[in-house]
Amino acid sequence: MRLIIFNIAFFSAGMLFLSCKSPNQNKEMEQSEQSPFELPEWAKSVNIYEVNIRQYTDEGTFNAFRKHLPRLKEMGVDMLWFMPVYPISDTKKKGTLGSYYAVSDFRNTNRKFGTPEEFKLIIQDAHKLGMKIILDWVPNHTGWDHVWIKDHPDYYTKDSSGNIIDPLNEHGASMGWTDVADLNYDNPEMRKEMVQDMMYWVREYDVDGFRHDMALLVPLDFWKETVPVLRAEKPELFLLAESEVHDHLNQDCFHSIYGWTLHHTLNDIAKGKKNAGAIDEWMTNEKPKTKKGSFLLFTSNHDENSWSGSEIERMGEAHKAFAVLVNTIDGFPLTYSGQEEPMPKRLEFFEKDTIGFKDYAYDDFYKKMNNLRHENAALWHGSYGGESVRILKDTNIYAFTRQKKGQKVTVIINLSKHQQIKKSDMVIEGKDLFSDVMHKYAPGDEISLGPWEYLVLI
Repeated sequence: MRLIIFNIAFFSAGMLFLSCKSPNQNKEMEQSEQSPFELPEWAKSVNIYEVNIRQYTDEGTFNAFRKHLPRLKEMGVDMLWFMPVYPISDTKKKGTLGSYYAVSDFRNTNRKFGTPEEFKLIIQDAHKLGMKIILDWVPNHTGWDHVWIKDHPDYYTKDSSGNIIDPLNEHGASMGWTDVADLNYDNPEMRKEMVQDMMYWVREYDVDGFRHDMALLVPLDFWKETVPVLRAEKPELFLLAESEVHDHLNQDCFHSIYGWTLHHTLNDIAKGKKNAGAIDEWMTNEKPKTKKGSFLLFTSNHDENSWSGSEIERMGEAHKAFAVLVNTIDGFPLTYSGQEEPMPKRLEFFEKDTIGFKDYAYDDFYKKMNNLRHENAALWHGSYGGESVRILKDTNIYAFTRQKKGQKVTVIINLSKHQQIKKSDMVIEGKDLFSDVMHKYAPGDEISLGPWEYLVLI
């Protein structure tokens, strides 16, 4: 969720302060036992596809989306992340339809999308096709007519006059999220209810995990208490945090956090503000701060598309080059609804604004990368896959190899709008994933790449 532009660095630093809001752990959490926190084996080569039900089809329903499951399976999609499917609050809603993230009931579905039974059919069909389902969960706030507002007003943060408030920034001013009410994590009963509501979807719907919205605004100790409880129920849950807080990985709370810093770096490279060396800086300075887990890597998602522009708007002719990058370096690659079309426009956030699928022109582009990851252990995630080793170091060309279990992938990308010629200092060979053309370069041979051109050599 992002309805205003905010400073991610502040929120990351602010976790130290927020983690002070902690009641005693409840007995159920203290007594939970589970296997060591590791990436589930089924997720070792997984890619993630974010589903925007409202905008996906003209109907904007579960049943209409369900027809796309075989197509997405054929495209090599492994995991479907559903943006919030819950009822949306009418009170203080923004726009005509309101925000998905202003939830009025965590145990129901938005009837404009369809019934709980219809959503359950999507999960069942996806599982039959071998795909996993994760739900977008909203732990930091609720809508203003959530079922808790009336019966449990003590679950919410209040001002000095006893009025429930929307989320505030570090200066005590509204963050602009006026359509939601801030939850009070000093209340242990609220915490228990939040966990039980999540557990409901695991037990009743057999979901395979969660993407936790604004996880960086929730006290760290809540995740440390809650994750063992969820995993005791289903040990192989996949947990993704909208966060760039390193402790969310290092302290066994999540398998993946957002690669925001890298994402903004890629946008800057596309605009000519930075060069390929900036990626090395991220690899050297940011990535090592995480001792385990992986970053979610993307060129677009629902926030970036609606508030900053589509990948085509932000990156222009470079958008496919950066898609290749985020799909081949170590991290969980994300594809947002419509990127396979491709979709150059911004989608309205509070209104109906259909993607308008017609040609699926990039379907094969994503399919090739997804299938390569399935088949080649070098591109698997974390300890399952190979480390990215930089080669041909250059300010405009980003090139690296990954190797694992006797398999190797070499990626060479021109991250500039000009032709680049680079002399190889090593033997490089392989068949290009996209053209099926064999390439072989001996030391001293020239490698010539057109603007934003890329090679993925197998």
